[in-house]
Amino acid sequence: MSPLRTIDPSVDHALQAIVAGASLDPTCSTDLAAGPWDFDSRPGYGPGSSMGDVIPVGAPRQGELPAAYREAGEDELDARIRAAKQALGDRVVVLGHFYQREEVVRHADYVGDSFQLANAALEHPDAEAIVFCGVHFMAETADLLSGPDQSVILPNLAAGCSMADMADIDQVEDCWEQLADVLGPLDEPDAGGLLPVIPVTYMNSSAAIKGFVGRHGGIVCTSSNAATVLEWAFARGRRVLFFPDQHLGRNTAKAMGVSLERMPMWNPRRPLGGSSADELRDGRVILWHGFCSVHRRFTVDQIDQARAEHPGVRVIVHPECPVEVVDAADEAGSTDYIRRAIAAATEPTTFAIGTEINLVRRLAAQHPQHEIFCLDPVVCPCSTMYRIHPGYLAWVLEELVAGRVQNRVRVADDVARPAKVALERMLAARPR
Repeated sequence: MSPLRTIDPSVDHALQAIVAGASLDPTCSTDLAAGPWDFDSRPGYGPGSSMGDVIPVGAPRQGELPAAYREAGEDELDARIRAAKQALGDRVVVLGHFYQREEVVRHADYVGDSFQLANAALEHPDAEAIVFCGVHFMAETADLLSGPDQSVILPNLAAGCSMADMADIDQVEDCWEQLADVLGPLDEPDAGGLLPVIPVTYMNSSAAIKGFVGRHGGIVCTSSNAATVLEWAFARGRRVLFFPDQHLGRNTAKAMGVSLERMPMWNPRRPLGGSSADELRDGRVILWHGFCSVHRRFTVDQIDQARAEHPGVRVIVHPECPVEVVDAADEAGSTDYIRRAIAAATEPTTFAIGTEINLVRRLAAQHPQHEIFCLDPVVCPCSTMYRIHPGYLAWVLEELVAGRVQNRVRVADDVARPAKVALERMLAARPR
């Protein structure tokens, strides 16, 4: 394997080649090669991994992007973004999630997972604007942690998150009431000083859900610190209500020694979540019936095929994958864990990675001494992360240069206060 080979990290280039017939790689939707503005006026998450998920009524929509940005080529947009950033200087900071397309990430001042970017938002109190290239709940989180005079901007308001939408505040409030009917008053500690249940929400949730958690003595977690957060919660409660991603909750608790039998599922469309009162009383972690459509695509069969075709392959998957996939892999960890594991490999290694394809292709380009490929052979990026296109980034930055703030994301004060409490608990729960 030559260390001098060049790998194109762009998923968009791969999709354009597929549509043009220059590549035989499969994709879940050729619509991904179109501009996301083609889908902004339509209900739904757009093409990609979440296109089969049902979007809530009233989900944010993006207004029409001016034609100058829709029609501009990649090189022109790249130059305009760089010029706007130079003109704005320290007045703006651009945050980019690991799952963003390469054409956007290259302009980010900070690239990271949701935990790292939450911290990065705190580190720039003097910036007038924080442009968050991610999805809606991340921009909300940045607004919660930023100063009152700072504007948090989401380049495309249609960049939501289907997992976050799987737990809405009404459903969670109803769940809490039903749990109180089974477990007794949820704000009264027992003789051992422990509350009946501590709510824990994944970062991939709305500000309203984070506010609920803050009001009820709970905490936010990310995939980086989920085990640390569960330890925090178990020190305060007999049980944990974990939402919205069942897989992260299950995999994290299982690794901590909690049996699967003590992890009842809560389906908000069923009485008592579909579990019995005894199962809830005996439960240690009550799992919300939510999931990530990107990570649900990975299977044990894919791992078996990778091992058959690449003897000695090192398989690393994200803990949002189903438990049987995590069990079959060599390792599981957050996006940052995956990045660090590859960076630490001193000998040429073959890696099969179970996470979003934009990150996988970028890692392959950054580490050409290794062979790095996505477990899922189908090119199918996160539908909502892919809604952030360099055209939108150029637009919001040039509008800032002109003195206009577009697509500002704000959280109401009555939600922000308790949500910030839950987030501050998370930021204090640093992984060991």
